[in-house]
Amino acid sequence: MILLVHLLFGAAIGSKIEYFCLALILAFLSHYFLDLFPHTEYPIENIKNNQWQKSLPDFLRVATDFMLGILIIFLVSENSLKIYICSLLSVLPDMLTLLNKFLNTNLLKKHDNFHLKKIHFLKDKKISQFWRFLTQVTVIVVSILLLKS
Repeated sequence: MILLVHLLFGAAIGSKIEYFCLALILAFLSHYFLDLFPHTEYPIENIKNNQWQKSLPDFLRVATDFMLGILIIFLVSENSLKIYICSLLSVLPDMLTLLNKFLNTNLLKKHDNFHLKKIHFLKDKKISQFWRFLTQVTVIVVSILLLKS
């Protein structure tokens, strides 16, 4: 799932859950929950394949997606620190996956196995792009509505 979706959903959790610690935990766990659903992802093959000399477009795609998510949160939320912390925690599993590319520790390998193989179990199933796209659009709309209310 693209970062924008995770950021918005994490922010929505932060805006609606009163208890700070619970909001943090739920925002983090929301990443795995959302990744259970069929979704699309933008191509970052150069990063995945450690082709760093070709990876600038991939990093720009990720950075643009991240900045757009933060901008939407800024425009539609009450802009509390809790909302931004929750939004960042919601993308932490993907950051751990990227960190594994550099550190390659046993703990990060276990996380990758869990995240990429167990949670993303629908990734290689034949599900139309329409349903994969609709899942993300639905989460974005619901998240924005929750942030605005």
